[in-house]
Amino acid sequence: MKLAGAALPSARMPQEFSIRREILPSGLTVLVETLPWVRSVALGYYLRSGSAVETPEHAGSSHFLEHLVFKGTETRTTADIAGVIDVLGGDVDAFTGKEYTSFYAHVLDEQVDVALDLLTDIVQNPRFTPNDLEMERSVILEEIRMVEDTPDDLVHEIFVESFWQDHPLGRPILGTEQTVRALSEARIREHYDETFHPANVIFCASGNVTMEQILPFLEKAFPPRGKPARLLDWTRPEPRQHVVLREKKELEQVHFCLGSRGLEQQSERRYAAALFNTVLGGGMSSRLFQKIRETEGLVYNILSFHNSHLHGGYEAVYAACNPKNLSRVLDLTLAELRRIRTDGATAEELVAAKRHLKGSILLSLESTVSRMSGIARQEYYFGRQFSPDEIIARIEEVTLDDIREIGAVVVDPGSVSLTLIGNLQDPGITPGALSQALS
Repeated sequence: MKLAGAALPSARMPQEFSIRREILPSGLTVLVETLPWVRSVALGYYLRSGSAVETPEHAGSSHFLEHLVFKGTETRTTADIAGVIDVLGGDVDAFTGKEYTSFYAHVLDEQVDVALDLLTDIVQNPRFTPNDLEMERSVILEEIRMVEDTPDDLVHEIFVESFWQDHPLGRPILGTEQTVRALSEARIREHYDETFHPANVIFCASGNVTMEQILPFLEKAFPPRGKPARLLDWTRPEPRQHVVLREKKELEQVHFCLGSRGLEQQSERRYAAALFNTVLGGGMSSRLFQKIRETEGLVYNILSFHNSHLHGGYEAVYAACNPKNLSRVLDLTLAELRRIRTDGATAEELVAAKRHLKGSILLSLESTVSRMSGIARQEYYFGRQFSPDEIIARIEEVTLDDIREIGAVVVDPGSVSLTLIGNLQDPGITPGALSQALS
């Protein structure tokens, strides 16, 4: 679960930093965190749009656009863009999520102007040629096939698609072979016009940079538009309880994802949910890892995670094991879920989980990329920034009763679901059996 404030500075770090926020006449939101003691800068554009805004027939449009903008602009060819990226000596990349899309760079402070110019050109002036479209369509189809060959990714995709059936948050970010093959140049341009409006964009920078360096360029690059932004939204998904098996005879192990309903990103109980997840399966000292890996020796790894969105979320457990051990692994996993739902955590577990969570947050602050992305997420989900002291205080406030209450919500017999992938015949597990195991 991504916590608000998870990428902001620790109180133990130098305090001469600041985060400034400006809204340009065009609607572009600009946030700059000045860290004068570092030599790098992370900067990026975060688009308030991801795969969740897509219709079923146009699934994959956002990800397709993420690829296409790097193929060329009105003044730069693909080779020109690659040349600038290599000269920068840092990283320039992008990703598409369910709810937002990011284009970002991580460079030395002396290369900020070059990186900013390149990223802005890519976002503002993409070139969509028929040749580029077909070339990238082929690349994306290979990416989809790669997921089919990556069982830990695939089992999660199938779980979410089944859990949130017929909902935008349940559809694969990449789209399907069918939808990607059908996407036309006209549709790609239409999707760009709908979503790439300055009012839908957050610009963030963190590092040895100031607002005064950034703002004049952005004001010129993003003039006000006559047409208002089209704000796209989606409904809250309702869990669909399921047991789904995808047979893949070539696999040596059975991969499974076992999950149930969770909390939305903005929930006031998000800190308790993160600590609950840490106790359950968030590290090597977690219950699931210690019981199923260390004591029983049935898996190489087992972990839990809490995925939260603007609307809804889910708690899930992932593991892979020998098919002959599947029944035992599932029984032990369900037993631990039932136990933590009934009894909650111990005082020692909660103390350890708080230390783990605070440590992971504070260590992430040494990366300007983590800080920049954290600032963007906070703006996207909350419209404000959280101080490190506030975050630590909220973590410390979580009680054993809070953990027990989270267990009563997310270990939910009414939505618990299971997805399996492997060389396996129907194991005879039903949604009713899963529900009974947690009751």
